[in-house]
Amino acid sequence: MSGIGDPEPHQSQEELRRALSWEVIAGHRERLMRLVRRRLPNAQDAQDAEDCVQEAMLRAAVCGDLDPERIGPFLTSVALRLCVDNHREQERSRRLLPRAADVRTPETPDEGVCDRDFGRWLLRQVHLLRGRERQVVLARAHGISTLEFARIHQISVKAAEGAFTRGRARLRLICARAMDGVVA
Repeated sequence: MSGIGDPEPHQSQEELRRALSWEVIAGHRERLMRLVRRRLPNAQDAQDAEDCVQEAMLRAAVCGDLDPERIGPFLTSVALRLCVDNHREQERSRRLLPRAADVRTPETPDEGVCDRDFGRWLLRQVHLLRGRERQVVLARAHGISTLEFARIHQISVKAAEGAFTRGRARLRLICARAMDGVVA
């Protein structure tokens, strides 16, 4: 079997050029790995470092008209930009995670059952609310925003939000009374 440097008769010049180009690109792999690992120092980033290097090499391979003298700087630039993207994504996840859920305390099955039961009880208490307050709280319970509720009932958004706020406060008071005088 012949190597990359030994072209077979049926191999076109274009295929040979691509194979040589890939050889040049692959020659930068170890340097790129060192570069990227310094920028992604966490232990879990080993796979991220490999992904960054592979992505940079793939982008270089796709650029068919890339000057062989510029492959190294091109790979370095792309790899560094991918590191920056990785940092941005991690930072975004770090900021959004506390908003999404409290992952420090996993919910036990009995807590979930109690929460659902409490939610059903609280929904039954909605009938104690007055007209517009009851309507907006039930609408919110069905996934309708206060903006949509206001548009459907042809009232101002401020009026819908006020009714929702009052309804929530009354439910909180009902809940506190039901819990034997615990102040809300």
